Amino acid sequence: MTAPSTLRPLLTGGDRRDIAQASKALAIVKQNPALVAEVAALTKDADWLVVQRAFDLLEKLAHEHPDWIEPHKLVFIGKHALSDRWEIRLQIVRALPLFKWTAAQRKRVEEILLDGVKFPQTFVRAWSLDSLATLATQDAKLLPTVRRQLALFARSESKALQARAKAIRERLASA
Repeated sequence: MTAPSTLRPLLTGGDRRDIAQASKALAIVKQNPALVAEVAALTKDADWLVVQRAFDLLEKLAHEHPDWIEPHKLVFIGKHALSDRWEIRLQIVRALPLFKWTAAQRKRVEEILLDGVKFPQTFVRAWSLDSLATLATQDAKLLPTVRRQLALFARSESKALQARAKAIRERLASA
């Protein structure tokens, strides 16, 4: 097994717009899924860029292999879930609907997403509502909240939020 120190260097350096060598790290983990535990551990790193890139890797992997991430899914509802770093929050809110949660965990997931729809950064707001709408297809009690937020997004000055609202409405109508 590769030592944890072999993935971390691939996720360091650059700035918030740079992904370092995250694509190389992703390829390595895809070849050796046992390394997912190391990626999850890197969400506790002291360097916030490493944390962000680790969440990015976990979110990407969760779309393709949710079973690989399932044992580590609690990192998505942990201390970083309400981070002031939008780059971290974005990865988290996009991953949340990909997993099955216990009732208590589900409550936390909903809190994170409801907080996210009020976040100042547009991408976080849009993806939080998108994820909340995905959860609402499984839990109708969330639909009134989603509809209220959709109305707010539709009236927003942000074209991105208007477009997201329209896409979510269409998706919900066809569900």
